[in-house]
Amino acid sequence: MITLFGTDNLGRDVLRRVGHGASASLMVSILAVSISLVIGVTIGLAAGFVGGWLDSLFMRIMDIMLAFPLLLLAITLLAILGPGLRNAMIAVGIVGIPTYARLARSMAIGLRSEDFVMAAESIGATQWRILWQHVFPNSLAPIIVQATLGLGTAVIETAALGFLGLGQQAPFPELGKMLAESQQYLITGAWWGMVFPGLTITFVVLGFNLLGDGLRDTLDPKLRGRE
Repeated sequence: MITLFGTDNLGRDVLRRVGHGASASLMVSILAVSISLVIGVTIGLAAGFVGGWLDSLFMRIMDIMLAFPLLLLAITLLAILGPGLRNAMIAVGIVGIPTYARLARSMAIGLRSEDFVMAAESIGATQWRILWQHVFPNSLAPIIVQATLGLGTAVIETAALGFLGLGQQAPFPELGKMLAESQQYLITGAWWGMVFPGLTITFVVLGFNLLGDGLRDTLDPKLRGRE
């Protein structure tokens, strides 16, 4: 039986496995970015808007996390949690928190001196109400763009963990795991086992990056106004 992407060393359809592996990587990436987004934005907005000891505490924790390479930190977390797709999702989600926390913090610091915030304070609105009803909605544009770009990064990190054997476990396919399984057959001429999963990762990441660039151009009023 002839298949479009050929078969692997066990006679399994590479196209079908790439499809299943891509869906697993996309699911993990979306859920991981959701974890990073919710926790990171909450921490960043609270730290930037409230300031004081809360800002210092949260940002020092973020600095400690950023002191480690992201992939190394994810591997450390998986060494504690154990290998598997769900734990890989949690690990990738946790290591992405500082990026969103710092972005949200910078937005909160920039917006807390705006006129609409001062007007809300003058009528007696609480800090948390101002934060979630005024500051948060006005911070969404750059956060959405960063989340879109973060999806591509999460795909790469998930594939890297799968390549190291810490992601999806046999017999279920995953793009990084397929690369690891096929590399030993590359010298025999069975190039398709590595090329097609690798191209899938490349095009998925490229697609998310182009989407992020498009959203940035659309949501940024300075770029939107250019001729």
